[in-house]
Amino acid sequence: MSLYAQYSALLDGALDELVNDGALPSGLDRKNVTVEPPRDASHGDLAVNAAMVLAKAAQTNPRALAELIRSKLAALPTVASVEIAGPGFINIRLHPDAWRDELRAILSQGDAYGLSKVGANERVNVEYVSANPTGPLHMGHCRGAVVGDSLARLLEAAGFRVTKEYYVNDAGAQVDTLARSVHLRYREALGETIEIGEGFYPGDYLKPVGVVLAAEHGARFVDAPEAEWLPLFRDTAIKAMLDLIRHDLGLLGIHHDLFSSEAALQQSGAVDDAMGELRSKGLVFEGVLERPKSLDPHDEWEPVELTLFRSTEFGDDQDRPMKKSDGSWTYFGADAAYHFQKAQKADHLVNIWGADHAGTVKRVQAAVRALTDGKVDLDVKLVNMVRLFRNGEPFKMSKRAGDFVTLADVVNEVGKDAVRFMMLTKRADTPLDFDFTKVVEASKDNPVFYVQYAHARVSSLKRKAAEAGIDLTRPADLSLLDDEELMLVKRAAQYSRVLESAALSHEPHRIAFYLYDLAAEFHALWNRGNDDPERRFLLDKNPQLSRARLELALGIAQIIRSGLDLMGVAATEEMR
Repeated sequence: MSLYAQYSALLDGALDELVNDGALPSGLDRKNVTVEPPRDASHGDLAVNAAMVLAKAAQTNPRALAELIRSKLAALPTVASVEIAGPGFINIRLHPDAWRDELRAILSQGDAYGLSKVGANERVNVEYVSANPTGPLHMGHCRGAVVGDSLARLLEAAGFRVTKEYYVNDAGAQVDTLARSVHLRYREALGETIEIGEGFYPGDYLKPVGVVLAAEHGARFVDAPEAEWLPLFRDTAIKAMLDLIRHDLGLLGIHHDLFSSEAALQQSGAVDDAMGELRSKGLVFEGVLERPKSLDPHDEWEPVELTLFRSTEFGDDQDRPMKKSDGSWTYFGADAAYHFQKAQKADHLVNIWGADHAGTVKRVQAAVRALTDGKVDLDVKLVNMVRLFRNGEPFKMSKRAGDFVTLADVVNEVGKDAVRFMMLTKRADTPLDFDFTKVVEASKDNPVFYVQYAHARVSSLKRKAAEAGIDLTRPADLSLLDDEELMLVKRAAQYSRVLESAALSHEPHRIAFYLYDLAAEFHALWNRGNDDPERRFLLDKNPQLSRARLELALGIAQIIRSGLDLMGVAATEEMR
């Protein structure tokens, strides 16, 4: 249990005592009561909003209630003082030993420190990447892949049971186009000179697929009717593309638990089942959509009767078609069925989508609410574009894929860690600039270097301490740490809170932000030794103080290591 969780429990106990004393009514909703770091460190160590949150329901004055809470908290042995600020905010100062004990907890618990049970073992399905199986992944896919995979790691660390899923869009017209593109490469492999026209996939990545098909089938399908070869070429191409996608994701250390096929979904009758579920609830009807607002008033438009879902009853802008006029399912119809299928095995659904899918969010959320009676929630995180630069100038790499920069090319140039960390240096829904030069430079402006360098510095300290004969097995006297050093412990102790908030908000970038701030404070503490040799971490003539400072450094390294692991980034032992 983290320090903040401990004091939340102690606050609960104080409130229970006030209820027992008759000073506070029972049954008050405490879910919005928090114990957190104050915005201004000069105000203390912990900020409590209990009086402000509970006063109205308790029919009392916030400051009067704060005084009652203060009297209970002040009696705790680890509390140095409790002050009431403004209309009823409570600020707590802890004895320094509380922070020394927290440092010991970090060191003793190791990788388990900061892990949470807030997820209560609930099931979460995180769907991410889900790129069409028509070619290699590009940098837009890369960002969504990192966000999704890091979120899955976060949710597991917060006590959720997570399924990582990839939805394969293998039922649309794009996979038929893929098959036709492969047929051209098949003919090319047999010695024919081909021309790849507009509307086909031009990338060289399809050449090996054509070679395999040529070796296996010879010239059998060169002049054969399309109906004879299209299904075979489509299935072969999809499998090859999925193998390529899995390989490229593997370069980032990403592995999904499940690949679900849209084609298999439709063939299984799942879309009919979802439609039947909606019909049974009176949420499907035959009707006509309004005239599209984008049409010019003089353009001809003929209304067509369609099978519509009453998505406006669930917050959408308009009702949505489930079937096309020719009787085939719309993409939304299949998508609704897919989410209904996922919801059978999950308490929460999370989708990581590109920003170009923003227009479909409301309708899919409406379908999930309708199909599950609101029992399963769907959160959609939209991922914005990645702009590539080199030395600050817009940059285009060679386009092996035909018309885009591949994920594999970028990872092979700058490395997995740089790519993964940089993808989390901004909120997912804002554009991100990726500069090939900056992400590998050794400077404070490169966040992945800055954080990894902090860990590497601690590793070097440990090696130097061993060389100096400092006994690393003996407990350190942490009372030797000064106030500035304990401030670093206070920052480290926030790790569990950041982990929980990042998991519950589905925002893994919060971990990157936190690690950068923690590394910055560590580097600042390190650099004070440049001006005053007595403030260095290792002192030849003071092994006891060196031991205490080394414990501090090791604790910070543990937090950095754990945080980087959530991001799928390695904690380096030395910088080369």
